[in-house]
Amino acid sequence: MQPTILITGVGKRIGLYLANDFIARGYHVIGTFRSHYASIDTLSEAGADLYCCDFNQADEVDTFIDAIASKYRQLDAIIHNASQWLPDNSPLAASDVMEQMMRVHVTAPYQINLGLEKLLTTGERLTDIIHLTDYVATKGSKKHIAYAASKAALENMTLSFATKLAPKVKVNSIAPALICFNDHDDEDYKQQALAKSLLEREAGEIEVLNAVNYLLGSHYVTGRSLALDGGRHLK
Repeated sequence: MQPTILITGVGKRIGLYLANDFIARGYHVIGTFRSHYASIDTLSEAGADLYCCDFNQADEVDTFIDAIASKYRQLDAIIHNASQWLPDNSPLAASDVMEQMMRVHVTAPYQINLGLEKLLTTGERLTDIIHLTDYVATKGSKKHIAYAASKAALENMTLSFATKLAPKVKVNSIAPALICFNDHDDEDYKQQALAKSLLEREAGEIEVLNAVNYLLGSHYVTGRSLALDGGRHLK
């Protein structure tokens, strides 16, 4: 049977990279996106089942869950990649910044994990939930306090769901630091960012894919966070 994997935030960067790779390997990919990019059309043409869903809107998340639960009998994995990065000095009110960070990184994954639990626990196979958190979940951030707090909450939620869904579902986190630069990043910024880690290199999306593959392939790892930080914690 063709394995089915749900990946949130597939429009660009890591989510897009993961979706393309899993499609190429014969997976049926379900994806969510908030903004429409040309990549969404490409993924759809490749066979992905895609849903526009704003994770800041709880009712949209519930509608998405209902659609998946009514269409599919089982899921092999859920990868929570969807993310939003608001600084604390955003023009938004402080309460709105925190609310958005918590909705995208905590509330929506919480809704989805609970709402699709039956699809993960059907049958005898071992399935997976992977939360993409962040290096700052344990380090903190003086300029992105709300973001860091929400990622820390997501990482803690890994522990609770690992306990709740065992022994049928493995639940783990991946906590990246620098993975890949944006096209608009200048050389000064890049050098400063690279210098923050011991290995002083850009990891690339392949590093996240390798971590995902390791967790999916394991039958004995759950309730853990896998750090992808280039030794940044030792600087």
